Formats: sequence, C-alpha cells, structure tokens
Amino acid sequence: MSSNDDLATRAKAEISGMARQGMDHPSTKPVLVGAGIGAVAGALLPVVSLPAGLLIGAGIAFWQRIKN
Repeated sequence: MSSNDDLATRAKAEISGMARQGMDHPSTKPVLVGAGIGAVAGALLPVVSLPAGLLIGAGIAFWQRIKN
C-alpha cells in the first residue's frame, strides 16, 4: 500500500509542478512529445482515434517519468 501512496504522491507533485512551471519543468516536454507521438499513431491506426492516441501517448510518457 505504501508503494501506491508514494506513486500517487509523486504523480500529484509532478502534475502540480508541470502546471506551475509550464515549459520550464523537466517533465513537460517529454509528456508533450509522447502526446504528439500518440496523436500521430491515433491518426494512422484505424482502431484508435486522434484524441485517444494523444491521451494514451501522454499517459505513457507521464508514467515513464514518475515510475522511477
């Protein structure tokens, strides 16, 4: 249970830091790149829509940033 609380705490801190610092925060650019890659994949794949690809790509990039 402690691991989940720690992950949630890191995610909350990361999101609030990204909201406060904008493009100056070290996680903002990788998450935006992940969103762009996901959007392109969503546009190319017939099963996934563009907005879904964008959200999935951003989510994967964000997960990569906070899981360590």
